[in-house]
Amino acid sequence: MNLTEIRIKLLVGQPDKLRAFASVTVDGELVVRDLKIIDGPEGPFVAMPSRKLCDKCSRCGGKNHLRARFCNDCGMRLKEQRGALDVRGKPRLYADIAHPIHQQARGALERAILVAYRAELEKSRQDGYVAPRFDDLDYEQYEQQAGAEGT
Repeated sequence: MNLTEIRIKLLVGQPDKLRAFASVTVDGELVVRDLKIIDGPEGPFVAMPSRKLCDKCSRCGGKNHLRARFCNDCGMRLKEQRGALDVRGKPRLYADIAHPIHQQARGALERAILVAYRAELEKSRQDGYVAPRFDDLDYEQYEQQAGAEGT
């Protein structure tokens, strides 16, 4: 796997453990966006892009996130624990959109992204730092949330 570009969008002042987003280009031909850099108990790690898992209401067929207690469409009370369980026995609420097939590829991808993340973090500490623009991505919502919660 040849990573031809890694872009990092730092998130400053986040109340949770989300520190940055990454976008990687593979072989100059495939882009994977919305990889998350999260501050974990053993240091930062990379989470693959994912989507919330949903199910359908038994009454109206409306689509609802697995954490929803009531149907978004008809308001019917939904059953608890509707989703499948993961290997730890906890409800599986998200599914990866893109992910490496084996651990070796995941390790290589994570190492490259974390090297780029640390480099961008170091640049951000320099006088005159200007964050890279991500006009093609919608990360402003996270910056607005951090700003609103910091006031």
